[in-house]
Amino acid sequence: MSTVGVFPDLTPEEAAALIPHGATVAFSGFTNSGAAKLIPRAIAAQARALHEKGEPYQIRVLTGASTSESIDEPLAEAEAISWRAPYQSAPRLRRQINSETVEYVDMHLSALSQTLLAGFHGRLNFAVVEATEVTPDGRVYLTTSIGASPAYLKCADYVFIEINQFHSKRLREMADILILPPPPHRVRVPLHDPMTKIGMPFAEVDPRRIMGIIENNEPDRVAPFTSGDARSRKIAEHVLNFLLGELWAKRIPREFLPLQAGVGNVANAVMSVLGESPEIPPFKMYTEVFQDSLVDLMEAGKLTGASTTSLTLTPESLQRIYDNMDFYAPRIVLRPQEISNHAGVVLRLGVIAMNTALEVDIYGNVNSSHIFGTDVMNGVGGSGEFTRNGYLSIYMCPSIAKGGKISSIVPMCPHIDNNEHSVQIVVTEQGLVDLRGLGPMQRATAIIENCAHPAYRDYLYRYIEKARVGHIRHDLETCYELHLNLMEQGAMLPDLDLSGIADG
Repeated sequence: MSTVGVFPDLTPEEAAALIPHGATVAFSGFTNSGAAKLIPRAIAAQARALHEKGEPYQIRVLTGASTSESIDEPLAEAEAISWRAPYQSAPRLRRQINSETVEYVDMHLSALSQTLLAGFHGRLNFAVVEATEVTPDGRVYLTTSIGASPAYLKCADYVFIEINQFHSKRLREMADILILPPPPHRVRVPLHDPMTKIGMPFAEVDPRRIMGIIENNEPDRVAPFTSGDARSRKIAEHVLNFLLGELWAKRIPREFLPLQAGVGNVANAVMSVLGESPEIPPFKMYTEVFQDSLVDLMEAGKLTGASTTSLTLTPESLQRIYDNMDFYAPRIVLRPQEISNHAGVVLRLGVIAMNTALEVDIYGNVNSSHIFGTDVMNGVGGSGEFTRNGYLSIYMCPSIAKGGKISSIVPMCPHIDNNEHSVQIVVTEQGLVDLRGLGPMQRATAIIENCAHPAYRDYLYRYIEKARVGHIRHDLETCYELHLNLMEQGAMLPDLDLSGIADG
């Protein structure tokens, strides 16, 4: 029997053997935080062994968000995935998706739980969830992410629990778990402050569906982000100056508004710069991920509280929190992703949303997920929920990449995740544009002049000058010329002298 005295102990291999070819399997994890670890690797080994015998073996995979090192990469390496949702960021899996050997459903993350519970994705056969404890009556205390795990536990036919002794059992003091009823009985989420708790510290599962417990003691595999290069720092300074201007103009109240920041080096740089500014008052966050840069801000008293769905922290930063839970537990709330990304709550709280783009077109449409409009990088993730509903929606990216071969400001994005109707602010290291109240041509000239790299401005100006006149000017014969040049000749402007251009 297991350590909880009720459910059978299993090895990862025994659990994997119970999951057949073609099954739909949901794993805990929002990023690598709180991700199931042992069973995915055992499934990958099982798939390789069966493939060597000439037998088919693939599963349909759901998680909360990306789980590269823990789930996606080992399963993709074993060619064990046939279908994936709602988000990913694993290089090998990305290649399989773009070669159409894996079907990928890219989703807004807040919609996942409702669509799953409604049966839009078919029957969920298995859930594999990491926890610090499960009680005989089915209370499951999750680890460093909540994600979609409560919904998975609710509707899966069979459940495996990976009990991870590495994590602090005091994480339950941060957890606030609520599953919303389906329409037309869906209720208003009564959150009027990022730190309000409205749920329970545990998820629930029918104990009769628990097939076994797998013991583990492995930390999350979260790689560190850098503090940002010179360009990231410049972008952050532009954002800081803009927010200070909004504060002085009283368009942001003196007590400030909750912040949301995406994942990555630029977001870390922005949060660091905001934290360093004495003119930015102490603030709270209503966001998806709690990253390393926020640990210092919270200990310095700049970040007074954070609502999130995941502690996306390196082992060192996570240990800082575990060593000081008396301080952190009252200041962090861990929620399901349908609540952390809930449109109504984001709108009500007046969240300032700060996310990154792959490219932005001259009218303010944002592509954050696809190269050439065809090859997925990661996915839309949660950016859409915050962009559409935030009090301010800010998009950030460097103006160029690959030593100037790529411009991040283009005439028309071949794929659009967040459109001009929702995007309000565009920032590169070159400058910042406030698009509020601007018509299409005003937007185009402002973005070209302030955000495009100087090496690309003449081309972009010529584009709008020769484009067909209309409410929005476009030349459909050349709107994707930069992308075609990049595909065919390796640079958006092949004749451009790049000798004096550097990414940094």
